[in-house]
Amino acid sequence: MSDPRKPPDDLALVERLRAGDETAFMILVDELGPSMRRVARMYVSSDTVADEVVQDAWLGVLKGLDGFEGRSSLRTWIFRILINTAKTRGQRESRSVPFSSLAGDDLDQPTFDPGSFGASGEPNAGGWSTLPFDWRGMPEERDVLGWTSEEVCNALDLTETNQRVLLHRARTKVRRALEEHFRSVSGA
Repeated sequence: MSDPRKPPDDLALVERLRAGDETAFMILVDELGPSMRRVARMYVSSDTVADEVVQDAWLGVLKGLDGFEGRSSLRTWIFRILINTAKTRGQRESRSVPFSSLAGDDLDQPTFDPGSFGASGEPNAGGWSTLPFDWRGMPEERDVLGWTSEEVCNALDLTETNQRVLLHRARTKVRRALEEHFRSVSGA
């Protein structure tokens, strides 16, 4: 017996989707995709993130299709998944500061001062002119929270490559600050 509150097409469409009908899914994506993106954009900071939210919502729809009970229209159910996904992503964005905003204006600067290396023609040309101090222990052992690299990537929603780039930039800034500090302390 069909529910008079839902269009008859809804029930047939759900059955087609459950049967794995790719054409039915593509029709639904074409029909709802643009409005889903507009709704997602109300909760997140950029079009790119809105696109990711829509994609995640479609994955949620596909995973939850067998659990769709038909208490609302299919469209309402899909948009509820979308809004929950967008709210979660928007809240996560609001709690974090984009790393690009922390980068500063020195992204085009060389990582090391060329003066830190031996000049050409010297016996140690291209090598460190003074070796770094022994910091006792590996950087991996100095993590404040004891998180693995993978846990940090997951918590900050970073790729491993982006994490390495950010760590490299941070270490460069620390190195520069330490060099300036030791120069001022030694009076050089």
